[in-house]
Amino acid sequence: MQEYKPVKEGKVREIYDIGDSLIMTATDRISAFDVILKNKVTDKGAILTQMSKFWFDFTKDILPNHMISTDVADMPEFFRTERFDGNSMKCQKLNMLPVECIVRGYITGSGWASYQKNGTVCGIQLPAGLKESEKLPEPIYTPSTKAEIGDHDENVSYERTVEILEKQFPGRGVEYASKLRDYTLALYKKCAEYAYSRGIIIADTKFEFGLDEEGNVVLGDEMLTPDSSRFWPLKGYEPGKGQPSYDKQFVRDWLKANPDSDYLLPDEVIDKIIAKYKEAFKLLTGKDF
Repeated sequence: MQEYKPVKEGKVREIYDIGDSLIMTATDRISAFDVILKNKVTDKGAILTQMSKFWFDFTKDILPNHMISTDVADMPEFFRTERFDGNSMKCQKLNMLPVECIVRGYITGSGWASYQKNGTVCGIQLPAGLKESEKLPEPIYTPSTKAEIGDHDENVSYERTVEILEKQFPGRGVEYASKLRDYTLALYKKCAEYAYSRGIIIADTKFEFGLDEEGNVVLGDEMLTPDSSRFWPLKGYEPGKGQPSYDKQFVRDWLKANPDSDYLLPDEVIDKIIAKYKEAFKLLTGKDF
């Protein structure tokens, strides 16, 4: 049996090259503030992978995505074990584009902090008088550059994404930049509307795209998971304050409140994360995890 080693290890994911395609495995690691925590979160990787699968299927009418299969029977023998079952996705190889495509439908987090200072989010002027967590009149596209592990991503203007892409793909910067923006907004609108009907507000999220061999834009990475998005329960939603969430925000809050934790969370916080992820999965897909 051929052994495989990850060709790339992110904070929470591992990528294996199997020749004609990739295997992306979501581990049970969790990160916050760009640090990998000392705990493992049971089933987290599988829930995130199955959630991405749900959304990839749901949006393939908008544009193609990189998913080939989440069934380990479709993968080399090395992956047909419990360690990879459920949390791995066989994916098409793409030339990933160096822009993180962020879309915000509600004002919160760093966007809210910036708005309070000068009425803008990532340089985009917003109407006066918005409250924290309020829905924006229209979703806004606020791309950033991808940082290496340990560095922070940097917000950039749409015009800057044209320059970045033009440098890498001469003659196609405007085309690719506008596609990234339009796809990001179209994906967000369709999925946010659906999630709302299921009791979840998607406040913001990020997508990543790559190019296939013909140069077509294809959706890659993960999609609309609590790791790449802010999910709020619709029940009890009220602008004017921060919202409880299904994502890692309460982990960040706990770490801020416990500066001496050395990135080790108590069991009850871990149990709460698992319960939240499972609840979001059930609301969105209608299936128990």
